[in-house]
Amino acid sequence: MSSAPPGLWPPTGQEIVFLLLGVVAAGAALLVVTTRQIVHAALWLVVSFGALAGCYLVLTAEFVAWVQVLIYVGAVVVLLLFGVMLTRAPIGPSTDLDSGNKTVAAVVAVATAAVLVTTVIDGFRTAYAPLEPGEGAAKPLGASIFRTWVLPFEALSVLLLAALIGAIVLSRTDIGGKD
Repeated sequence: MSSAPPGLWPPTGQEIVFLLLGVVAAGAALLVVTTRQIVHAALWLVVSFGALAGCYLVLTAEFVAWVQVLIYVGAVVVLLLFGVMLTRAPIGPSTDLDSGNKTVAAVVAVATAAVLVTTVIDGFRTAYAPLEPGEGAAKPLGASIFRTWVLPFEALSVLLLAALIGAIVLSRTDIGGKD
C-alpha cells in the first residue's frame, strides 16, 4: 500500500505560516526598492530578512535561520547604515536620482515576475517534499561549507574585508597624499 503525497488543499498550518511570511518578505522587498529614503529602505530590508528567517524556521532549518538573522540582519544592514553615515550620503528623499523610467521598469518587473512564477509553478507542480526536522542543522551545513565550498567561502570573506577597508579609506579625509 503506497501513501500518496497530500494535495495542495486544504493547506496545513505550516504552509499558511510559510505563505504569510513569504508575502511579508515580498512586500517588504518591494518597499525596499520603492521607498525614497535610504534609511527606510534599510529598515524594510530588516523586515524582509526577518521574514525570510521565519521561512527558514518553518522549513526546520534553525541554523540557517539564525545565520540569516545574525549575518544579514545584524551585519549587512548595519554595514549598509554605516556606509550611508560614513560617506555622508543624503538621508532624505533624492529626486535627482529618478530617471523617469518607472513605467518601463514596472512592465519589465511584472513580466519577469510572471515568467519566474510560471516557471516555478510548472516545474514544481507535482513535487512534494515532506518536512523532516534536522535537515538544517549545523553539522551537515558545516560539513558542506568546509569540505565542498571552503575556497569560495574564504574568497568571499577576503572580498568583504577588502570592501570594508576600502570604505573606511574612502570615508576618511585625514588620509591622503601630501600636496
